[in-house]
Amino acid sequence: MSQGILFRQITSLALWILVSFIAAALGGLASANAGGFYLELTRPAWAPPAWLFGPVWTVLYLLMGTAAWLVWRKAGWRGSDPALKLFMVQLALNALWTWLFFVWRMGALAFGEIVVLWLIILRTILEFGKVSSAAAWLLVPYLLWVGFATALTYSLWRGNPLLL
Repeated sequence: MSQGILFRQITSLALWILVSFIAAALGGLASANAGGFYLELTRPAWAPPAWLFGPVWTVLYLLMGTAAWLVWRKAGWRGSDPALKLFMVQLALNALWTWLFFVWRMGALAFGEIVVLWLIILRTILEFGKVSSAAAWLLVPYLLWVGFATALTYSLWRGNPLLL
C-alpha cells in the first residue's frame, strides 16, 4: 500500500471516529451535571457506578467510528445506502437521549426514545452486515450496552416519578 493511500485510509478512519465523538460531545454537553443527578436517583442494585459510563462510552464510540469507516471504505456513500444513513440517525438519537433524560428529565420520553435507538442500532448492524461483517460485529457491544441502558432507563424512570 502506498504512503498516499495509507494516509487517506488513516485520515478517513480518524474522520469517522471524529463524527462519532461529535455525537458524544453533543450528548456530553447535556451530561455535564449528570453524575450528581444520577447519584440523586433511586437506582436498582444492578446499576453501574457513575464513573463507569465515561470509559464504556469512549470504547463504544471508537468501535462505532471504526465500524462506519469499514462500511464507507468498502462501499462508499452510494454503495452503503441505507447503512451509513442509519448510522447517522442512531448517532443523533444517541445524543438526544442524554438531553431527554438528564437535562429535560423526561423519563417516559427518554425510555421510548432509547427503545427506538436500540431498534435503529439493530437495523444498522443488519445493514452493515451486508457490506462488512466485521463492521456489524463491532456494533454488537454497543447494541448490548444500549439494551442494558434501556432496562436501566426504565428502572430509573419508574423508580423516580418525582424526578423523571
